[in-house]
Amino acid sequence: MSKAVSIAKEQVSAVIEAAMKKAMTAGMLPEAELPAFTVERPADRSHGDFATNAAMASARAFRMAPPKIAAAIMENLDLNGTYFVKAETAGPGFMNFFLGSAFYSDVLTEVLTKDSAYGRSDYGNHRKVMVEFVSANPTGPMHMGNARGGALGDCLASVLDAAGYDVWREFYVNDAGNQLDKFGLSLSIRYQQLFAENPPELPEDSYHGEDILDLAKEYAKEHGDELMHVTEEERRKALVGFGLPKNIAKMKADMEKYRVHYDRWFLESDLHKDGEVMAVVDYLRDRGLTYEKDGAVWYKATEFGGEKDEVLVRANGNPTYFTADIAYHKNKFDRGFDLLIDIWGSDHHGHVARMKGAMDAIGQSADKLDIILMQFVRLMRDGQPVRMSKRTGKAIQLGDLLDEVPVDSARFLFNMREANSLLDFDLDLAVQQDSQNPVYYVQYAHARICSILRALEAEGVTPRDCTAEELALLTAPEELELIQHIASYTDEIIGAAKDYDPVRITRYVIELATKFHKFYNACRVKGEEESLMQARLTLCRATATVIRNVLTMFNITVPTSM
Repeated sequence: MSKAVSIAKEQVSAVIEAAMKKAMTAGMLPEAELPAFTVERPADRSHGDFATNAAMASARAFRMAPPKIAAAIMENLDLNGTYFVKAETAGPGFMNFFLGSAFYSDVLTEVLTKDSAYGRSDYGNHRKVMVEFVSANPTGPMHMGNARGGALGDCLASVLDAAGYDVWREFYVNDAGNQLDKFGLSLSIRYQQLFAENPPELPEDSYHGEDILDLAKEYAKEHGDELMHVTEEERRKALVGFGLPKNIAKMKADMEKYRVHYDRWFLESDLHKDGEVMAVVDYLRDRGLTYEKDGAVWYKATEFGGEKDEVLVRANGNPTYFTADIAYHKNKFDRGFDLLIDIWGSDHHGHVARMKGAMDAIGQSADKLDIILMQFVRLMRDGQPVRMSKRTGKAIQLGDLLDEVPVDSARFLFNMREANSLLDFDLDLAVQQDSQNPVYYVQYAHARICSILRALEAEGVTPRDCTAEELALLTAPEELELIQHIASYTDEIIGAAKDYDPVRITRYVIELATKFHKFYNACRVKGEEESLMQARLTLCRATATVIRNVLTMFNITVPTSM
């Protein structure tokens, strides 16, 4: 939390404890061990800026009704030397505390002193956390689910970083197993269809997308029909060797364009080459957690919460995708990560329990793996669902979206709904340059502040540091409400990190922009007496700092004019 908020909470606790002790000495409360109680910021600030349940929490210890305890505390309460100017009791024994000007001036001073570091904390205690997200199948182009996962995962990683975690971003490339075999088969058939008189037909369960045909044509353009004269195995190997790197390169280019920068693109094939997949099978076998049936090796998943036991190695000797997945997560832990966060599509919900159970089986803990399930995206235009790109006439891919919609809008709008909620992405809204577009609305607030500062500078007015007495001139409700919101920023980041919910910060900054516009419409900056003008300029600068910190954290541009 911000320093001022932290101090305020400590002050409430201290004055309550001192008042309880004083009341016990005076015989107003019986001698008892001081109970634990909470100090919180109420949602409705008309009930006070901070509230405590101390009277209710101590009812058992003092064997008294909470209202009587609250009255005794109030009679012995000393607020001198604190941020607070008064306290009141309410309801069944709540005690509410109201802030004075010192708190508000300290918040603004802290923001301008910390600047880009304002909002950051050591809450995560530098624990090493890996966020693995998108991890799209490299056998085809990335889709809207990947677009949502990219924004969600990247922004979550940024929130965790701001909250004091040591964060690593990773993309897992499934370049081995069944899907790669299917990729090779599909490419081979599409290639043969370009040259053979009686080519084979694509099986129903193969890849039918235009991208497969495009790759086959591209290979044929460069190499002609040379693969018509080799074995099927050689043809597939050559086509996969040609197509897979191109697909992965396209994925990397799309992610870079999306401003998502991974620390590592991890290849599944490396796990197989290095023997880590079969090593997991051996590890589980040595622990007595496998058995053989019908020529296959099975894992006793039911011993770790699974609905049924799972095949690790098929009768043909090939490990399953699940085995590779266990090996990959073991590899993550072996690299020293304390916490793993995976972002998966909601269609993988059945895989969650067995994956977490497997962490216990390999000697880690299910609690060290958190899986965020992300619901689907529906693209909308003119109020109607849309599936095809206007430009290409094909299904809309991530690359198509980024050609049509500004990256700022995409990253912001994909973080407008929690991961577990269905998301309607409005293509019309995303390109609007007005206050209806949430990211434009927030960016405009920052640009407006920069414009105010430029206009005053042109008249010879330069912002300066204000004294506490000058900042105490900020007494309008709109001013105090804006400062309160600024003060909550660090707590919001910590809350978003706890809940794995970067949407919380998106909403926070929209509300910050709203409160700024409300302040600016109610309180003049230019033309006021110099001390008040400078105090309001300080509030403007602090607001701009927090907006800039949020947008920068989310890799969204921060315009100074619009």
